[in-house]
Amino acid sequence: MPSTANQNPEQIARDKIDLMLREAGWSVQSKKKVDLLASKGVAVREYQTDVGPADYVLFLDRKPVGIIEAKREDEGHRLTVVEDQSSNYTNAKLKYLNNDPLPFVYESTGTITRFTDYRDPKPRGRNVFWFHKPETIAEWLKKGKSLRERLLSMPDLDPTGLRPAQIVAINNLEHSFKKNRPKALIQMATGAGKTFTAATFVYRLLKHADAKRILFLVDTKNLGEQAEQEFMTFQPNDDNRKFTELYNVQRLSSSYIASDSQVCISTIQRLYSILKGEELDESAELENPEESRYLSGWLQQQISKKKAIPVEYTPRVPIEQFDFIVIDEAHRSIYNLWKQVLDYFDAFLIGLTATPDKRTFGFFNENVVSQYTYEESVTDGVNVPYDVYTIETEISQNGETIKAGWFVDRRDKLTRKKRWQQEDEDTTYQRNDLDKKVVNPSQIRNIIREYKRALKATIFPNRVDEHGDYEVPKTLVFAKTDSHADDIIKIIREEFDEGNDFCKKVTYKVEEDPKSVLNRFRNSYYPRIAVTVDMIATGTDVKPLEVLLFMRDVKSINYFEQMKGRGTRTINTDSLQLVTRTAKSKTHFVIVDAVGATKSKKTDSRPLERKPTMPLKDLLGAVAMGVVDEDLFLSLANRLIRLEKQITEKEKDKILEFSEGKNLKQITKELIMAFDQDEIEAKAQIEIDKIPVQDRTPGLIDEAKEKAQEQLIIEASRTFNGTFNDYVENVRKQHEQIIDSHNIDTIITSEWDTTSVDKATQVVKDFTEYLEANKDEIKALSIFYDQPYNRRDITFKMIKEVMEKLRLEKPLLAPDYVWDAYVTLSAVEGPQKPQDELTALVSLIRRACGIDQELKAYDKTIDENFRKWIFKQNAGKHNRFSQEQLDWLRMIKDHVVSSYHIEIDDLDYTPFDAKGGKGKMYQLFGTEMNGIIEELNEVLAA
Repeated sequence: MPSTANQNPEQIARDKIDLMLREAGWSVQSKKKVDLLASKGVAVREYQTDVGPADYVLFLDRKPVGIIEAKREDEGHRLTVVEDQSSNYTNAKLKYLNNDPLPFVYESTGTITRFTDYRDPKPRGRNVFWFHKPETIAEWLKKGKSLRERLLSMPDLDPTGLRPAQIVAINNLEHSFKKNRPKALIQMATGAGKTFTAATFVYRLLKHADAKRILFLVDTKNLGEQAEQEFMTFQPNDDNRKFTELYNVQRLSSSYIASDSQVCISTIQRLYSILKGEELDESAELENPEESRYLSGWLQQQISKKKAIPVEYTPRVPIEQFDFIVIDEAHRSIYNLWKQVLDYFDAFLIGLTATPDKRTFGFFNENVVSQYTYEESVTDGVNVPYDVYTIETEISQNGETIKAGWFVDRRDKLTRKKRWQQEDEDTTYQRNDLDKKVVNPSQIRNIIREYKRALKATIFPNRVDEHGDYEVPKTLVFAKTDSHADDIIKIIREEFDEGNDFCKKVTYKVEEDPKSVLNRFRNSYYPRIAVTVDMIATGTDVKPLEVLLFMRDVKSINYFEQMKGRGTRTINTDSLQLVTRTAKSKTHFVIVDAVGATKSKKTDSRPLERKPTMPLKDLLGAVAMGVVDEDLFLSLANRLIRLEKQITEKEKDKILEFSEGKNLKQITKELIMAFDQDEIEAKAQIEIDKIPVQDRTPGLIDEAKEKAQEQLIIEASRTFNGTFNDYVENVRKQHEQIIDSHNIDTIITSEWDTTSVDKATQVVKDFTEYLEANKDEIKALSIFYDQPYNRRDITFKMIKEVMEKLRLEKPLLAPDYVWDAYVTLSAVEGPQKPQDELTALVSLIRRACGIDQELKAYDKTIDENFRKWIFKQNAGKHNRFSQEQLDWLRMIKDHVVSSYHIEIDDLDYTPFDAKGGKGKMYQLFGTEMNGIIEELNEVLAA
């Protein structure tokens, strides 16, 4: 890696990216010296497009195939925001070329890299350890469709020879693949045939999804041999040859991975050693590494040598070596040191286990596909103009404890760079520590998962389009920090089975580009969900917004009212349906409170990193102990520059106390000046000037420079004593988050707030009082209340009159809104709200005036009354009606469902005219015709 002493953050990131590209096999070139014949893969810096210069354009065999958007390291937490920028370049025209859109897109800081394949059905960015090789991209293009698209066209499973649990596991797993879930867990009891199940889906992935290579990962040699035997004996249903006659299976016994192997079987220990460039003795594969004394000692040795994390790229085992990794006995050895193996590869992960523990569920994103069922669209939900839905989880309320001895990831909040360590002592965290000191992915995931469930079941259940798909209402999520927002975005995309466009980070600005996320959120179909941290200037309303999800608390009443205000704006139905097709009207919005926000009381740097792997504590200690080394001083300066940007004003004041009044910028400057030749010479010159010119020998001049530097070093070092070092180390820790994937969260409350019940009671009361107050003025109401025998005479026109008067005088008592209030009070019979608003109104009027004891859909009432009447007619007169007569009677019933009443003259119009009209009915029923029509009007309206 080149020296970074005199580079800006952007250049450091570019240097890292250049190195990564070269190691992956790309030739990196300047735009001024382009030679596309130099290599199969060429990355050209600052290539001009019609929307500006792209940081890197990737050429494969002289044709452009992708771009890289480069960002400096401390922008790592913002890479999801950068997706829009990089997407613009993919669709741009390159200078001199009439190119198609470029399918392969990376965003990278050199530390964190994200990748999106825009050939995917729902392109979703994902973190990758490194860049893919040119040869790999050539293979992808040759295959035409991307892997994720090929997964969509897999044929149905032939269940012959499979047990029910295996059928469920394979079908649900493949569905998970189709949804682009990166991890899945198959929990299957011992003896149920996990490996046979794996062999079945591995065969299907190779044959039907054209997977290149699949890794079967175990933690002991014995399990590897068993898996090998299973593949050797496996014979698929649709071929009379054995698996190993169709595909090459290799069980690794060295570091060599055959280029023609389609299934590799390996222990996780061996794969780790391959990535470290070390040979592994087979004795290390005999026992589960979590239980082996030998391996425990070896692990400690690796830690002491600081070789514990395989962070280095291995060109002969690139990140794309495997498309899928099957992890056998996944509850045992995929954490701690070994987890790094799985983080390295760009592959789908499938866990197999009989006995998962909490860590297993956490690692696999709680996607247990062998028990995976889809949430059905269920009962109509509760929605009022301003309502509160509360979601509480165990960890959100009570916190948790990370135990001493557990191995956890620690992540820098800004760069999102992770480091792995074993905890020395228990760390107990409370609700206020979440997403600050500690990130618990399960806590975020359970809130999002419960929100998704509650949306369909309770909050906005009637949002199913003509294809049967649920349409998520426009939702704004309030996050605590940019880092928190990125965690939320990633999990929302996974839990809702959607791509990058579905959920975005939104920034509120005074001046907005029409293509900005905020404008798209307001005016376009996507994104459906936006996550925001910075809030919310006036004039930034998103009128179609129907849900506010609070995942951060706020103490200021004014601030809270501003946040609430995002959901209050009205919008006409036509405008709403432009962005939310299934919405009838916006009569309310819902606050989903996952943090108690509604109940709480309402207030110059240059990166110089030379020793990036050295803990800050060690750097501080080394300077305090008198170690003099340029790399040490510059590395410490870099860490302190970063720290200065992270800490609060109060923390800066505390540092002044411990440093004799020096702030971090001054301390940093002293560290840099101690090895700055200009500064050394300037300071030495003061002493040299005191020496007569004739006596200024080279030796004296050098001596003066040495003394000058020594003084600068002493000045720079004197700050670093035990008290100062302890404080800096501790304050730094607060800006590093522990990732707690051990403690799995659970939902403890998911319900409407009690205030919502009170509001619903008031809504029902207001509606009932309005009807009673107007029953003498409105004919239909007069009939419902005082002339029940005349209900058969109520017409479509009369019901429309009630609706128009209601809209004019009491717009908030819209039928949808009142119906949802009844649902809140559990006063509804059956799950289905009528699709037609007038039919819902008739249902509500019948309930309010006491005809029906419970609210039920009037169209269903008519259906039920019709069935009873037909049954009575047929029972009393031995099948009184012929099939043709029954068909005609059903047409009359359907007409009454939509028009509430039927007249003889209606028989001359649709749909009766096409069947022969009045004449045909008379032909079928003779003189009984008028009586039957009169009787049906009365019976159906009963």
